[in-house]
Amino acid sequence: MSTAVDQAVEAGPSTFRPTSMELQHRVEKFFSAEAELLDDHRYTDWVQLFTEDVHYWLPTRMTRTIRERDQEVAAAGENALIDDDLTALRGRVRRVTSGIQWSEEPPSRTRRLITNVRIDERGDGELDVRSNFCIYRSRLERHQDWFVGERFDLLRPAEGAYPYRIASRKVVFEQTTILAPSISIFF
Repeated sequence: MSTAVDQAVEAGPSTFRPTSMELQHRVEKFFSAEAELLDDHRYTDWVQLFTEDVHYWLPTRMTRTIRERDQEVAAAGENALIDDDLTALRGRVRRVTSGIQWSEEPPSRTRRLITNVRIDERGDGELDVRSNFCIYRSRLERHQDWFVGERFDLLRPAEGAYPYRIASRKVVFEQTTILAPSISIFF
């Protein structure tokens, strides 16, 4: 006999993604390596993880009613906190590493936690990956910020030290109003 909870679970599409342990481990290790590059301020090495045609963006988020939830996050081409291609992303890295960007001089201390990695394989070898993040930033003596949200990545297989390159990254904050004085770190 099924319960109402069982029927509700069966009614919607499954969010379970059958992924091999090897693939899951490989993608999680890639994200851990990426987080280490960022937390160690190795931004020039980090930007090399992106493809030439990358789209790196942080759309805005607004509080909406239940009926309008599909409009909560801005769509591509609409308002965004950051909307970069590789040239713009490299420019942001140059500014942060130059020592003259006031919002990162002296540099913030960060710690990134990347969790709940969910992988969907495409037929062409590329991977659609969703992950949750929590980033703690400490700056100067007393300033602290938390950034929490979800990332939507398109990973392409690559040769070399890293098994993937990031072809697209969409970062969606849980917050609708960012209380931090700047968004000068990378996600």
